[in-house]
Amino acid sequence: MLSTVITAFSIALASGLLMSVWVVKDQARANFTGVDSGFDGVFGARGSKLQLVLNSIFHLEESPGNLSWVQYERIAADRRVATAVPIAVGDNYYGYRLIGVTTNLFDVEYREGKKYTVRSGYLFNPSKKQAVVGSFAAERLNLRVGKTFHPYHGLIFEKNKQHAETYVVSGVMEQSNTPADRVIWIPIAGLQNMAGHSAETASDVSAVLVKLRGKSSGMMMNQEFNLQGDVMTFAWPIADTMSKLFNKIAPVEMVLRAVAFLVALVAAGSILASIYNSMNERRREIAILRALGARRSTIFAIVVLEASGIAALGAVAGFVVDYVIMSAAAWLIRKETGIVLNPLEFQPVMVWAPLAMLSLGAVAGLVPAAKAYRTDVAENLTPIS
Repeated sequence: MLSTVITAFSIALASGLLMSVWVVKDQARANFTGVDSGFDGVFGARGSKLQLVLNSIFHLEESPGNLSWVQYERIAADRRVATAVPIAVGDNYYGYRLIGVTTNLFDVEYREGKKYTVRSGYLFNPSKKQAVVGSFAAERLNLRVGKTFHPYHGLIFEKNKQHAETYVVSGVMEQSNTPADRVIWIPIAGLQNMAGHSAETASDVSAVLVKLRGKSSGMMMNQEFNLQGDVMTFAWPIADTMSKLFNKIAPVEMVLRAVAFLVALVAAGSILASIYNSMNERRREIAILRALGARRSTIFAIVVLEASGIAALGAVAGFVVDYVIMSAAAWLIRKETGIVLNPLEFQPVMVWAPLAMLSLGAVAGLVPAAKAYRTDVAENLTPIS
């Protein structure tokens, strides 16, 4: 009994691990490449496109550099640009980033038909020390409308780097299930002019988010700024930049899948060993069944079904393992990136992985079934003294 439970648990672990690795990979890729906050591209200092997108869209990594306010104005005035939103990064509150931005950010649809809206309170006044807090950040920091806080210098929280300025929470954003939920939004002038920041770069911006007038505009600007220019970097389209990130980590995904397959093979080996070793103890039982009229093929089928039953039990339990792993992964990914995964979302792997485990169990049962098939009836019916 104990060996059966352990074997079924091994199957459950293999099945759950296989499903969760596949689902996390697919959902993460779909969500990361699908998030662009409603913008077509990002302008930033000369450097890595991936770093620029991670910093400005996903609020991860550090800024690759700054652009001057004059450069921002040139971008905003370009006839190919429909909307340009400057952002400034450089401060935090207990690890959650403060992003200086202009209010036109809230006029852009981050998803079709949806804009960033304020759930309670109101949008900050650009000339006041007010802040609009993302839903997740508000929940974790216990920030509500009317509450005050002091920002900290830098992107990493250090207790001795507190700014003197006091900000008031004017509003809390509606949950958007995007990286914006982890951000504290303040007027861009407030972040640029915060005490302790360099006066020389007070008007600089970290990046400029742009919505273009057409696809051809993106192609022309990519040619102009990335292939011919050497002053700015234009990350366009955003989805392609994120796809390159997932292509880079593809070997890690392959290793995780290989581990899941190896666990499955070990579990199948456990089924084989468990049932095969029990054959010696069950020879008399099998001989009696044969004497009562059971055919060899029937005995063979019973053993295969037994192995399949253990695998089926493990495959069903695998859904529990998958949910536990997915829930932990979803919590961590949301905490670190703001991207929300759905542990209950159906994926094709949830069908073929359990079926694969079932088939593997049946195959593992063939060897002990063959041994049972060859059991000698007369020899094993002899009374044991």
